[in-house]
Amino acid sequence: MLGAMSDPSAHAPLVMAVSWMLTVVLVLAAVIDGWKLKVPNWLTFPLILLGWGCSWAMFGWSGLWASFQGTAVGLGLLLPAYAIGGMGAGDVKLLAGVGAWLGMTDTLWAFVISAVVGAVLAVGMVLYRGAWKHHQQQFMEIVQEILTVRNPEELAARAAERKPQMLLLPYGIPIAIGTITYFVYGGMLL
Repeated sequence: MLGAMSDPSAHAPLVMAVSWMLTVVLVLAAVIDGWKLKVPNWLTFPLILLGWGCSWAMFGWSGLWASFQGTAVGLGLLLPAYAIGGMGAGDVKLLAGVGAWLGMTDTLWAFVISAVVGAVLAVGMVLYRGAWKHHQQQFMEIVQEILTVRNPEELAARAAERKPQMLLLPYGIPIAIGTITYFVYGGMLL
């Protein structure tokens, strides 16, 4: 929806309302993901569908198109990691839902911040557990597999075998922190 606005400053109350609504949904998703290591469909699917519907209702076909583009960017950014077993489907759908409301550019920037937050959290988790050597070795194995094994199904199978030994990061948390940080930085919550 925000991606369909030709002049977001002219729609400041709408931008703020959407940003606050997404903030509430993202905090809920982060709490659930942190608790259950899963972002539920009952949260992600309505987020996507309502983003499309509201974008169309408020901005017509151009709004719907911007919403579809944002959804595609959200999916496209995380789908490769999901395809090789490195991320849950709920995380992918959560970013797609963010995209349905924000459009392409804002979704891309929210993702960039989320990726940085995710990297910092992952390193922090590994350091906290004192397992740097173990996870460094796993990371190098994963990178080597990605570069040499070209079959996504084989990569996913290897990831599934390795999963019980891995420290899992509920990625809904970095998505929430990154997107909300983007809102704050962009003045969309104030």
